[in-house]
Amino acid sequence: MTTGADALTLLRAELGDRVDTSPASLAAARADKSGHAASGHPIAVVHARSVEDVQRTLRIASETGTPVVTRGAGTGLAGGANAGAGEIALSVRAMDRILEVRPDDLLAVVEPGILNADLNAALAPHGLWWAPDPASRAISTVGGNIATGAGGLLCAKYGVVRDAVLGVDIVLADGRLLTLGHRTVKGVTGLDLTSLVIGSEGTLGVIVGATLKLRRLMPGEVCTIAATFPDVRTAAEASAAVTASGTQPAIMELMDAASLAAVHALLSLGPPTPGAAQLTIQTDGPAAIAEAEAIAAVLRRAGGTVAVSHDREEGERLLTVRRSMHPAMETLGTALIEDVSVPRSALPAMFDEIARVEREHGVVIPTVAHAGDGNLHPNFIFEGVPDEFGVVEAPEYIWRAADDLFRAALRLGGTLTGEHGVGVLKRRWLADELGEDQWELQRQITRLFDPQGILNPGKVFAP
Repeated sequence: MTTGADALTLLRAELGDRVDTSPASLAAARADKSGHAASGHPIAVVHARSVEDVQRTLRIASETGTPVVTRGAGTGLAGGANAGAGEIALSVRAMDRILEVRPDDLLAVVEPGILNADLNAALAPHGLWWAPDPASRAISTVGGNIATGAGGLLCAKYGVVRDAVLGVDIVLADGRLLTLGHRTVKGVTGLDLTSLVIGSEGTLGVIVGATLKLRRLMPGEVCTIAATFPDVRTAAEASAAVTASGTQPAIMELMDAASLAAVHALLSLGPPTPGAAQLTIQTDGPAAIAEAEAIAAVLRRAGGTVAVSHDREEGERLLTVRRSMHPAMETLGTALIEDVSVPRSALPAMFDEIARVEREHGVVIPTVAHAGDGNLHPNFIFEGVPDEFGVVEAPEYIWRAADDLFRAALRLGGTLTGEHGVGVLKRRWLADELGEDQWELQRQITRLFDPQGILNPGKVFAP
């Protein structure tokens, strides 16, 4: 019978100083940005610098039956990369190289640890960019985007992560390396295992490389529209009207009154009108000015007070308000940051449901939404006492409110998560959305990739 000590001995023999057992590193590997932490500490953090490092780690894990949790920047919001007692935390953050850029083929090959913002800074001199744009782009990794399917602000016009990935390289639980997907625009040979891996949250293998589908930098103007409304429902109805009008903004973000007020306070801006909600919309490309004018007209008809800017820097300043949402929530208390999606026409009804949950459960839920694609991020605010590592677990009354909100999203034809993933925090509701037969089929698929069940155990498909 092998033990964690046996696995640690083998890891040190194979990987030397890549194996980190410092108390600070072990403590950090327990948690992500969700506020949840795993029980206990992992036996080690392996800082992989190459595909071979990952393969060696997984061969040892497979040989000893030791669970492995893959980590990137630790910015996840569902507890999916939290490593606990008896587990190996396998960090791929140091694997951050751009291996190839092909402007003629509109593709790049990268390692998983590269940050979103760093990737696009490197692509810009080639006249290229990669479209997925989470609000955390300055600190989140491309591998993490792919593992959770985190698309961010631009999905309505430029698609979700699956639309921006041509292929992935993954290492299976037994150390085998698979190259999935293709480098061509079209490719339908066999089953689409690339799409299966995207959003699999480390349960099928460790992503060690990705072939990304790039876009050329958009010529023309960038126009930004800021529109305020007397209440969040009116703002949601206005966003639905923009979608119904046939115009295609690149970004359409909605902030309710509570989130808008918190961000204004954080950034030392003047306080917004009490109760007011805001839409921030951006158009790009050759038709940007005409589209902005058409959208502004729709918003004014919907009751908005509208300002349009053609200045790129001013547009980025306006989007900074939206990108500052998460740090602003930290000023209100501890936040359980959640993620549901509904059909875009159902956004007004979903905001009604959020208001109902607030009233009936006595909680405060500041909410922002990627209104262009129907993805909402409700934040459940509560007070709690941090443990020795600064982690504050959400109390049961918050989970009762969250349960009510999740079920409301499903009733409206929505889904439990648009981009954060299931991780630990949403696994208890997964079968409610999938149904028992599909839930069991998906569990069986994970076992084909990982027969011993050592990859991210207890996450996503745990009973």
